[in-house]
Amino acid sequence: MIQFGIMLDRRRFLAVCSQLGLASTLLPGTLYTVAAQAQAADALPSATPSASLPEITPEMIEQAAALAGVPLAPDQISMMLDALNRQRDSYSSIRALHMQNSVAPAYIFDPLPQDATVETQRQSPKYGNPPTVGEPPINLEELAFANIPKLAEYIRTKKVSSVALTEMYIERIRRFNPALHFLITLTEERAMAQAKAADAEIASGTYRGPLHGLPWGAKDLLAVKDYPTTWGAGGFEHQTFDYDATVVQRLDAAGAVLVAKLSLGALAMGDKWFGGRTLNPWNRRQGSSGSSAGPACATAAGCVAFSIGSETLGSISSPSTRCGVTGLRPTFGFVPRTGAMALSWTMDKLGPICRSVEDCALVMSSIYGPDGKDLSVRNAAFNWDAHFDWRTLRVGYVQSAFEMPKHLQETMPAGLSPEQRQKWRKDYDLRRADRARTRYDRTFDLAALDQLKSMGVKLIPIELPKLPYDAMANLLSAEAAAAFDDLTMTGRDKLLTEQGPEDWPNVFRTARFYPAVEYIQANRARSLAIQQMAAIFGVVDIIVVPSGGEQLTLTNLTGHPAVIQPNGIRENDAPKPPAIDTGDEDNIGGPGTPVSITFLGNLYQDAKLCAFACAYQRATDFSQMHPDLSGIGAL
Repeated sequence: MIQFGIMLDRRRFLAVCSQLGLASTLLPGTLYTVAAQAQAADALPSATPSASLPEITPEMIEQAAALAGVPLAPDQISMMLDALNRQRDSYSSIRALHMQNSVAPAYIFDPLPQDATVETQRQSPKYGNPPTVGEPPINLEELAFANIPKLAEYIRTKKVSSVALTEMYIERIRRFNPALHFLITLTEERAMAQAKAADAEIASGTYRGPLHGLPWGAKDLLAVKDYPTTWGAGGFEHQTFDYDATVVQRLDAAGAVLVAKLSLGALAMGDKWFGGRTLNPWNRRQGSSGSSAGPACATAAGCVAFSIGSETLGSISSPSTRCGVTGLRPTFGFVPRTGAMALSWTMDKLGPICRSVEDCALVMSSIYGPDGKDLSVRNAAFNWDAHFDWRTLRVGYVQSAFEMPKHLQETMPAGLSPEQRQKWRKDYDLRRADRARTRYDRTFDLAALDQLKSMGVKLIPIELPKLPYDAMANLLSAEAAAAFDDLTMTGRDKLLTEQGPEDWPNVFRTARFYPAVEYIQANRARSLAIQQMAAIFGVVDIIVVPSGGEQLTLTNLTGHPAVIQPNGIRENDAPKPPAIDTGDEDNIGGPGTPVSITFLGNLYQDAKLCAFACAYQRATDFSQMHPDLSGIGAL
């Protein structure tokens, strides 16, 4: 036993390991952290562990080695003692630096495989033909769900002022937020100043482009000067920065009007933040999913013209699916993250959440490219061309993800139209005892393939690489634990709202024991995934896949872009949602809620990906669907 404020005996050592969810470890990190956690276990949130830690003993090494599954002989343990004590003690000097979340590691993830090249020559965006707009509606709220080209044309032709549009959206935010909980901070003063400036510029003949004068919302992990940037987390409610994030600066330069900082689950997990839970406007008994909960909800509810979200592992995809909006998760390294909260330096991505794919492309045109600060950003071009011939693209689909059971294929009548095939599949599944939600939602996925075929697309069957993606995703937890090291080591993680086994406090503590060697091994496996995905994209340009599932983890690890867009509404025969929404699944909304489909593209081929997804969206009317908000507020 060792004197260390408390007696750190064998029983205490194992108890602390158990509390921290220790499953595997390497010795120095384990020994240091167990000792520090044992000392700080009963500390107040503001407490910090002592710089003095107990000397590592042979018994501690033996126990840690057993937990790690590393066989060590007694003489090997004795030989390790001095080195482990020195190595463990060296951690304190690094922690004494108290590095801010904005300090990135001295390494940069590059998703490009060997010998790959990207287009660097920028071209001006080639917009579609502007829509014809008449006189604006007497009630400007009739434009609340209009897409960017329509709103932009009203602004450009001065038929609607930016001030009027901004006031309309702010009023809607005030009306609908009490029921949906998507707002953290209303930036009204900033917004009205920007709107007045936009109207003055346009009146003088200066028009900056399709975002000029349009109100938008930012996920509240983007720094905005003079306003709180809360990261959605308890303990950070009053955090401020004296600068604007690069994406905010670029949208300012495009003339867009920031009206709100929108909710995210605490530290970018889920849809629960310190003010409550952001709800799905299609079903207010359900969360909007996360972590880009507020951007998806506010966009779906017609409270902003567009929004900016972020994704590390599903945070654009999942809420876009739940809320029936369109999200673009760009290639890793396309949009600078300067001024955004860091969760995983090798996986974080910023991207637009909008009402259409074209809207996403227009926003992307203003936010991408190097800023000289986020060194992961490559000098690649996003050359949006609304008239691009998407028929030149080779389209694959993940066959196993769409495959109907053999008995279903054999019993389907011949000669049915795409609509009839979808109805037959749905009726067939509902006649069976198993009414699994995934089976119901699969009918929409299969209908997407039918729609693509009717557009003349020749679908190429492919399969995704088979690798241990869940094990590789531990990279995220390790990087997140480093990004929020101070929370764990001081005990301030107690201030976070959610404290369950799957929530950040426990994830951060558990990740302390993720071995450095295994972190590197997982990155090597990640290289295999990149190489194998490169081989697939040598055969196809676009991949069609159901939203969620294994592809979501894979493509976030490899950095590939994705467009997630609405693909229908569950009808009255849909399985009822569960009594409790844990936030773990997106296919549980029940009747009257949206489903989505996902299109994947090759690295830095985001413009072509958007062109293809836009063609699919134009061939359907799913992006025109909006939730019924008539029961909320006084309309």
